[in-house]
Amino acid sequence: MLKFNVNNLELIISAVSKKQYPEYDLPEVAMCGRSNVGKSSFINTILNRKNFARVSSKPGKTRTLNFFNVDNKLALVDVPGYGYAKMGKKEKEKLYDMIVEYFVNSKNLSFVLHLVDSRHKPSEDDIMMNEFLNYYEIPFVLVLTKTDKISKNELAKNTKQIKNSMDLTNNIDIVPFSSVKKLNVEKILLEINKVIN
Repeated sequence: MLKFNVNNLELIISAVSKKQYPEYDLPEVAMCGRSNVGKSSFINTILNRKNFARVSSKPGKTRTLNFFNVDNKLALVDVPGYGYAKMGKKEKEKLYDMIVEYFVNSKNLSFVLHLVDSRHKPSEDDIMMNEFLNYYEIPFVLVLTKTDKISKNELAKNTKQIKNSMDLTNNIDIVPFSSVKKLNVEKILLEINKVIN
């Protein structure tokens, strides 16, 4: 039984620094992943909305931390996609600093949904994010996106490769996911459910 209504939600703020983080006592669940990993589709699917998070034709478009209030029970935080190839070095550094500042300073962060593309081995940026989450002892769920685009055998092989490449010290679970087939939406929602008092 879910303790929150996914249909009751609003954008609180798009922030770029800790001065702008909202003041509340809501537990936060952050979503992060490489640019083009399917994060907008993931958000829209778990919230059962069509265009709540804009699915951009231009990867790397989100440059702010977007805080969403879900039913006054929790906050979902959409972290900008990292590793966008066409982003300049200075821009990349600025983006990383913003992500790091949030993960280090958030008082309400319960866990992170770390999205990784199931079709490929983790990128250097994925591994860097994984090391970062473990270094700061932030619990995370590895969400393997776009599983509808590969066969079951490929998924099994790639999952093994992802497990071997990643440090799973603070890992809660590894969840194969598909926005197209709505695979494991319930599993993600139940994981979020656990952080609500």
